[in-house]
Parts: sequence; C-alpha cells; structure tokens
Amino acid sequence: MSKPLDALLQEHAELERRLSDPSVHADQVGARKLGKRYAELTPVVKTVREIEQAEEDLGAARELAREDEAFAREAEELAVRLPVLRTKLDELLLPRDPHDSADVVLEIKSGEGGEESALFAGDLLRMYLRYAERRGWRAEVLDGTDSDLGGFKDVTVSIKGRGDEPDGVWARMKFEGGVHRVQRVPVTESQGRIHTSAAGVLVFPEAEDVEVEIDENDLRVDVFRSSGKGGQSVNTTDSAVRITHLPSGIVVSCQNERSQLQNKARAMVVLKSRLTALAEEEAQQEASAARRSQIRTVDRSERVRTYNFPESRISDHRVGYKAHNLDAVLDGDLDGVLDALAEADRAERLAGQ
Repeated sequence: MSKPLDALLQEHAELERRLSDPSVHADQVGARKLGKRYAELTPVVKTVREIEQAEEDLGAARELAREDEAFAREAEELAVRLPVLRTKLDELLLPRDPHDSADVVLEIKSGEGGEESALFAGDLLRMYLRYAERRGWRAEVLDGTDSDLGGFKDVTVSIKGRGDEPDGVWARMKFEGGVHRVQRVPVTESQGRIHTSAAGVLVFPEAEDVEVEIDENDLRVDVFRSSGKGGQSVNTTDSAVRITHLPSGIVVSCQNERSQLQNKARAMVVLKSRLTALAEEEAQQEASAARRSQIRTVDRSERVRTYNFPESRISDHRVGYKAHNLDAVLDGDLDGVLDALAEADRAERLAGQ
C-alpha cells in the first residue's frame, strides 16, 4: 500500500475516533466539517478493504483450485473483479474539486424572451426546488423579483445538503451554470407559434467564513419593505436588506426573514459566495486563458441546455445528452442529465491522469 493511501486510511480511523467522542459535537460547525470529511473518505476505505479481501480470496481460491474445479471458477471471477475495484479506487483518488462538499447559492435570471423568459425562470426554480426535495436537501428562496405573469425576473436560492453525504450540493449542481434555452408556445402567443427564449443560471459554492474577508467600510446597507413571492414573510416593516459591495459593484438583497438582522446575515452569505467565486474566476483567468471554470455568466453566447416542449426533449449540448422526459425533468428528476455530466467530467479527469 502506498504511503499517501495509508495516510488516508489513518485519517479515516482518526476521524471515526473523534466523531465517536460526544464532546466533539458540542461544536456543531466543527463536527459537520469532520463528518463531511469522514463521509468523503469512507468510499475510499471501503474500496481498499474490498480489494484486500478480493486479493486474499483469490490467493486462497487458486490454492484450492488444484483439488476442486469450483474454486477455479471462483478464482476466475475474482481475477475479473479485481481490476474493476482498482479502477474504482483510481477514480476515488482523483484530485477533488475543493468545493465538492460545499452547499450552494443558486441564482436564476430571465434573459432573452421578455415575459416568457421570466416564466421559464420560474419553471427552472421549481425544477431545482423539487430536485432538492428529492435529495433531502434544504432549499430556501432568499430573494426574488416577480414578473407580471407570475414568473421571476431574478431569484436567489440557498441549497444546503444533508451533511451525511460523501459529496455536497456543489458536487451535483456545479455543472448547472450557463444559459438554459426553452422552445415552446408562450402563454402570450395567440397564433400558436413556437418561440425560443432563455434564462441564465449561476451557481456558487457557499463561502465559509474563513474564505473571504469583507471590510464593513466597503459596504452600503439599505433597508426596504418586503414584497412579492420572493419573501415568505411579507410585512409592513422595513425588514428587507440590500447590501452593495462598493469596490466590486455587487448588489445582493434578502427579504425572506422577519428581521433586518436575519436578512443582513443571509445577504452576507450570498455576498461572500459571489466574491469568492469572482476571486477564483479572476485567478483562473490569470493562470490560463483556457481555464475549465464552472462559473458562468448570464450573457454567455453558448447555451448549455435546451428544453424543447413540442418534442418533450431535454438536450445538454456539452455532453450530447438527450432524453424525452421533459415533464419528469421539470418535476425535479434531474439525475439522468447530472449523472451524464458527472461521468463526462470523471472520464476527462481520468484521461488527464
């Protein structure tokens, strides 16, 4: 066994010991971090143990095969299984995206298509909320600007994982950023003609407190009255908060909570996430013009996915994925397309190794 792999096994054992100590759980944030790392390493440890057991069984089967042909067949099966397990271990040991265990902040913005685009942005919001529900994640609308027909001009959502998964929300949702295109007959179309419109999706890993330092002197904080579907607690007090980060020009707002203090805390989480994403994108641009950034902006000329209603088809143009189950996808059944994107990314990273 290699020294790096042995070190991972020792780390897993130490995490197991620490998590069994009740005093560790007094610090919920620290315990959650330990739990995430433990869940991340558990598949590696399990696969290593499976390989060790298969190697031991193979040796025994070959020894016994001299006297019993049944063991020869077992040895053949084990000899086939071992390379599969070793490939699985190689995949598990690939360098991880440092944000894979993170929760996310997701933004949806209407684009080309006017009111129809805003309605489509609302459809995307419902799709992501239902997918989060299927996964057992906690999703919360932080802020939104309604359109006249019930859609959204823009909406911001926080999605948090269960905390007991090897990967977090970012590992599944990081490929969703980009321009999403819809082809259908809009409710505003009297002639029955199919229109094409688009909405932009931006996904940011939720920043931890240690990742970004924000000078309070760089902030302008405004309060206003909550209104519309974006806030669950619409009231008659000035509880909604808008924060402007003056150096970058980034503006975030939150009206979902009942108090200014709670809304400001929520808005700061979004601001930190956006500033972290901005800093990382700038660093990647400096490092390489051909960077593989998962952060996309609404004005990207290339579309990442098309939702075709007449054909009930969803197409992801990055990996050539197509399926004719659009109703199910919009109801939150996203695993098919997300699995295809994750598999393509894994294959590319394996080829790079």
